[in-house]
Amino acid sequence: MSLLSATSVTAHYGDFQALFGINFAMAAGETVAIIGSNGAGKSTFLRALTGLRPTTGQNIQFDGALIAGLPADAIHKRGLAMVPEGRRLFPSLTVEENLQIGAAGGRAGHWTLDAVYDLFPDLRDKRRNGGTELSGGQQQMVAIGRALMSNPKLLLCDEISLGLSPKVIKDIYAAVPRIQAAGTSLIVVEQDVGQALAVADRIYCFMEGRVSLTGTPATVTRAEISQAYFGLNTEGTAA
Repeated sequence: MSLLSATSVTAHYGDFQALFGINFAMAAGETVAIIGSNGAGKSTFLRALTGLRPTTGQNIQFDGALIAGLPADAIHKRGLAMVPEGRRLFPSLTVEENLQIGAAGGRAGHWTLDAVYDLFPDLRDKRRNGGTELSGGQQQMVAIGRALMSNPKLLLCDEISLGLSPKVIKDIYAAVPRIQAAGTSLIVVEQDVGQALAVADRIYCFMEGRVSLTGTPATVTRAEISQAYFGLNTEGTAA
């Protein structure tokens, strides 16, 4: 069953066009990775899905309903949540207060404070600390936990490994199977191709605002990814 589908999605920043006719689809229960270099349009696409970039008149359907043109808060209440690049925690609030903000939409489900603390045990002892007093990895856990507190059907993760050590990245991605098991599908935006291939059921590669490759980790080759990611052939020259 299709959970999300997007057809011919375009997006602009003033006169600059960032997305050119993106087609995308995923089923419930999948984890889909979007890879690509800086400026490929990955984050813009997530913003289009969540209503943070105008998409009026375009065809984006989520859980059987058209969401293009809806305000971001209405899309969020339907069960689509994003972990933004850079975490964007509230420095004046504690860890627990930051987490509780995620539950403001009132959706019932598996994810409660206790469930988030079970997923990320480091946060339980830090729950009274300021949200930005933690390490980078712990702040990322808070950002993920905040999004999960809305009990989303689909979780969008934008560059959650950026700036973190390999050990912390491993710990954070170890939570993905448990998130899936609780009934949440994921879209993971990643520049780290290896990490994307390790976690995803399917991948989309973006280049210059277009889909340059789709497939599964088992069927796409590194040469195909290199060409789709950078526009290079196997000899490393422009295709």
